[in-house]
Amino acid sequence: MAAGAPALLLLVLLPRAASCPAACRCYSATVECGALRLRGVPPGIPPGTQALFLQDNSIARLEPGALAPLAALRRLYLHNNSLRALEPGAFRAQPRLLELALTGNQLRGLRSNAFAGLAQLRVLYLAGNQLVQLLDFTFLHLPRLQELHLQENNIELLEDQALVGLSSLALLDLSRNQLGTISQKTLQPLASLQILRLTENPWRCDCALHWLGAWIREGGQRLLSTRDRKITCAEPPRLALHSLLEVSGSSLICIPPSVQVEPLEVTANLGDDLRVACQASGYPQPLVTWRKMPPPRDGRLQAPARLQGGAPGLREQTGPDTGSGVLFLTNITLAHAGKYECEAVNAGGAAHAPFHLQVNVSRRHSPVPPAPAARPAGRESPQEASSMAFRALGLATQTAIAAAISLLALTALLLAAVICRRRRKKSHVPPGEGALFVNDYSDGPCTFAQLEELRDERGHEMFVIDRSKPLFAEGPVEGPADHGQVEGLAPALRLPPRIAYEIHC
Repeated sequence: MAAGAPALLLLVLLPRAASCPAACRCYSATVECGALRLRGVPPGIPPGTQALFLQDNSIARLEPGALAPLAALRRLYLHNNSLRALEPGAFRAQPRLLELALTGNQLRGLRSNAFAGLAQLRVLYLAGNQLVQLLDFTFLHLPRLQELHLQENNIELLEDQALVGLSSLALLDLSRNQLGTISQKTLQPLASLQILRLTENPWRCDCALHWLGAWIREGGQRLLSTRDRKITCAEPPRLALHSLLEVSGSSLICIPPSVQVEPLEVTANLGDDLRVACQASGYPQPLVTWRKMPPPRDGRLQAPARLQGGAPGLREQTGPDTGSGVLFLTNITLAHAGKYECEAVNAGGAAHAPFHLQVNVSRRHSPVPPAPAARPAGRESPQEASSMAFRALGLATQTAIAAAISLLALTALLLAAVICRRRRKKSHVPPGEGALFVNDYSDGPCTFAQLEELRDERGHEMFVIDRSKPLFAEGPVEGPADHGQVEGLAPALRLPPRIAYEIHC
């Protein structure tokens, strides 16, 4: 029984090793798992599988090692899934793979080592994805690739060395993308090219495409079918809808770029944020980039470093549609100080503009005067504490606070002026208003019925003084000297001293 146990165990495991994943179909080294709503590569695929169909599922990521057991795989179909990215070396365990279908996924970019290990690959389908650009050396590991299908993406840019390594490529399909131009250097590595498809792109017919028209006329047309030769210009407007082959070389012009940076020099404080704009013009629209110029070492100039993912606090924002490149420097330190360069490049040439940043360290490192002897150690007056807190703020915050205080002061000043003006209006009384009218004649006593008749044209009451009826006998009257003036009368209307008269209403 002990000797037969290993044999029995082997018999039990053999059916499992050759089994088929649940809901899949397996036959003759082929496994079909299409349209099963799978979210990953199913386990249990026989190691000897040569053709694997995983199309029309919901696979968003190829887990590391998911395809590792499938070293014999020759054809892998992953089209119409939800792949957003390919991990580096995702197919390294498939050295025998001949055909790879990734059409209809959501790939937005390709890394240079995404296809590492696929030295035998012949056909690569990448159509119908969301690719925007192809970087240098993207297909470097595919020396035997014969067909590359890139149609129906959003490709705007092919870098000059994006197709390096494709010496065996016979078919390149770049139709139905967003290509505005393509350089002659990009197609130079394609020594075996036989079919080239460039139609249905928004071509910009300028000096950068002069080579393409000449190349097609001289012999490149053998690579293009009758339909593929219709490369139509989208811009400039004067050449829109014209065929590139019908446009003369003298009409394919470029305007070299010009660039301007303002200000050319800035002194910033530690911890500040800085934004510097670089305005560029030209046709086609220049590509604007920023570089930090390293200090010279031993009298030798160092190569400038492009500001993309470099030192902390350095960020570059480039706007290819507006020709403006904005350099952001956040939380400025001493490492940010130095010389920078803005570069604008288009097919017509290049232009450069310098920028110098100085960092003011006196604000943060100024010597602190010794504290008075009477003050306990470790304690600060409220005025000094608030002053230090204000100085610790950034330049932008300090400026905003100062502007707010100035605005409040101006508002208070305007309010005081309004109040003062209203008081002046009230104190300025028109002639006759509020005065006591005095007559030298007497009409006798009046009644309330007659009161309305004794009002002037402004509606003021008129008082009548009867000088013929003194209330006191004439003679010296003791009292203050100012008793000779009736209360309520204007100073100019003085009555004889020590005499009172009867006043009628």
